[in-house]
Amino acid sequence: MADDKVNEVPTEVSFVLPPWATSPLDGLGPLLDVEARMALVLQLAAATVANSSGGPFAAALFTLGDGRIVAAGVNLVLATRAPVAHAEIVAIALAGSRLGTHDLARAGPLELVTSCEPCAMCMGALPWAGVSCVVCGARDEDARAVGFDEGDKHPDWPDRLRARGIEVIRDVGREEAAEILRRYAVGGGVIYNGMSVARPPERG
Repeated sequence: MADDKVNEVPTEVSFVLPPWATSPLDGLGPLLDVEARMALVLQLAAATVANSSGGPFAAALFTLGDGRIVAAGVNLVLATRAPVAHAEIVAIALAGSRLGTHDLARAGPLELVTSCEPCAMCMGALPWAGVSCVVCGARDEDARAVGFDEGDKHPDWPDRLRARGIEVIRDVGREEAAEILRRYAVGGGVIYNGMSVARPPERG
């Protein structure tokens, strides 16, 4: 950090989708089946790789029943330097802005479609945001296989979400979603993870 910046405390942060992420959303009508909704999300995830924009992840929120898009997100961690700017978080934040409420469930049941199973952070955001259903493409192990740290997640996390009233649907477009992750890694994409937590020294 430069000396003249040491005492400057940031007071704002914003999530702005790049044009290549918004153009597929222009004039988008209802997507009535889950495969079509996932296809859109994977298109956005693949675009992050093609545009060297950062993590190969994307997500979107849709109204359950009629498949109308509410908001979409791509990973903006590198672009914003905000470690929490995962695609799911970006989509949820933009949905709250559009709907004018922190409780997205007030707009009716919403489905979050994500190119990869949520990491520990994003999984925690689902009940707080009021999401009713989460649809996943790649699995946790697909992300870990290319080097991403998905955090400490309970092995039975889908059942735990279901116990909170959140439906979980896995493996929709998994093969294509996992290939996007591999393509990013093979192409030299930045694999960003938090610092490892140092273990205290053992007492002798």
